Amino acid sequence: MKVVCLSGGVGGAKLVRGLHDVLPPGDLTVVGNVGDDVEVLGLHVSPDLDSVLYALAGLNDEERGWGRADETWRVLGAARAWGGEDWFQLGDLDVALHLVRSQALRRGDPLSAITRRLAAAVELATTVLPATDDVLRTRIVTSEGTFGFQEWFVGRRHEDDVDAVVYDGAETAAPAPGVVEALRDADAIVLAPSNPYVSLGPIFAVPGIREAIGRRGVRCIAVSPLIGGRAVKGPLDRMLTRMAGGTTPAHVASFYDGLLDALVIDAADAPAEAGVPLVVSATLMDDRAASRRLATVVLEAAT
Repeated sequence: MKVVCLSGGVGGAKLVRGLHDVLPPGDLTVVGNVGDDVEVLGLHVSPDLDSVLYALAGLNDEERGWGRADETWRVLGAARAWGGEDWFQLGDLDVALHLVRSQALRRGDPLSAITRRLAAAVELATTVLPATDDVLRTRIVTSEGTFGFQEWFVGRRHEDDVDAVVYDGAETAAPAPGVVEALRDADAIVLAPSNPYVSLGPIFAVPGIREAIGRRGVRCIAVSPLIGGRAVKGPLDRMLTRMAGGTTPAHVASFYDGLLDALVIDAADAPAEAGVPLVVSATLMDDRAASRRLATVVLEAAT
């Protein structure tokens, strides 16, 4: 069963890991968000792609929920001592990946080719693709000004209420090689429990991707990123309340208008009406076994 999962953020990486565990090797393709990408100390960082790579390779830090396990911070500390910026936390093991990626980008290699090599280096059967090889950056519009995503999310601790989300560069971006083909050939499409505005929105903003999902002849299943109307982590519940008017399953489903065959919600959000069929399950992925259980529910809904 060939499955394509659109993913961003920690929740996305956790579901991807569950799908990777329950599907036959090679049957999963992940299309990852690049709107969060940022340059730090001259290094190109792709947080959402890295979260997927680390989760699938068993290298992720389960306790923090992001970055590498057994991380140290000597490089960042030394950079700080030399007057370098330290607002974005780069661990020593994490820096190694960013060095390799940044060198390849300077050489002219596309991000998709680099990501394939990184996945091969940790012997992943799962295909990991950026949504686009072009520069696409999420910008957050607030009453205090407009900020790059990481500046708002990390630097300002996402404390500013969001008035709008803009995807700079999306209008001229093209899907990365293999993305549209994977969607065309999929037996099922899964939308991970990621923030629809800042994690999946940049993927949909790439011309051709949303259209490819709309032309599908297979089922498309989304997992709600909310439990009891609240975000597990991050500001999504505040964003939905302010921008969509609430945090019910119907408000989540409205973002995917015309795309969904079913929405998986947590039992804490049931009963509910959402305009699409609902599948009720436990959606909190607090360990790898929970990720596998949720992935199984999603795949059953997709068949």
